[in-house]
Amino acid sequence: PVTATTPPAAASPTAAPETPDPAPATATPATRPVVLGATGPAPADDRESETVGALFSGAPAAGKHFCTASVLHSATGNLLLTAAHCLGSTDGITFAPGYRDGSAPYGAWQVTAIHTTAGWSQKGDVDEDFAILETAPSNGRNVEDVVGGNRLGADEPFDATVRLYGYPADSETPILCTNATGQQSAYERVVQCPSYPSGTSGGPWINTATGDVVGAIGGYQQGGDTDDVSYGAYFDHTITDLYAQAETAAS
Repeated sequence: PVTATTPPAAASPTAAPETPDPAPATATPATRPVVLGATGPAPADDRESETVGALFSGAPAAGKHFCTASVLHSATGNLLLTAAHCLGSTDGITFAPGYRDGSAPYGAWQVTAIHTTAGWSQKGDVDEDFAILETAPSNGRNVEDVVGGNRLGADEPFDATVRLYGYPADSETPILCTNATGQQSAYERVVQCPSYPSGTSGGPWINTATGDVVGAIGGYQQGGDTDDVSYGAYFDHTITDLYAQAETAAS
């Protein structure tokens, strides 16, 4: 879904964050019945959902999020995945994992650096519409230490079944849909999941078989011109190279 590259104005915080126990390095979803192709609220009670959050201009506040991001497992513990078209500057940008209903239960982390490919930065290549963000510690802790992170997956089949997360711009609750993906083009995935509007850009595609994150909503049509079809750039060596660069820079 199309998401503006210019985030909204900064807002004031609404609630003090809690400090939960440390999470495992990689997230694991709870087991629950799944209806393929159906969209509903993402559960608040499993580790995988907690790795997904919203991006804000300023402190987290209701109605002020503009894109979705998720925590990547890394040696540095401070990396996020989102769509490259979501932001062009780190000024005042924060990430709140597990955000819902105006509350940031795990706290918020300041985005300090944006890593994109040369293909995106120089040509706006939609097949490279992904970004890895660095974050600063919050209260002395890295984001992955608090909520865990998802392993980066590359060169995984186009016909994978994925869990697709996102934060609609007009909602304070993240959504989730599980369905099989297809191949839209040589370097683009496509999935049929209803009700993914503006704001869900950057949301992770998590392979149900491997637990790896194999995409982010974006790419073709900045993720999709309609709410019921979403696209994402295919993850191959291009993103693994970017990940290695980001991890080195964050060390």
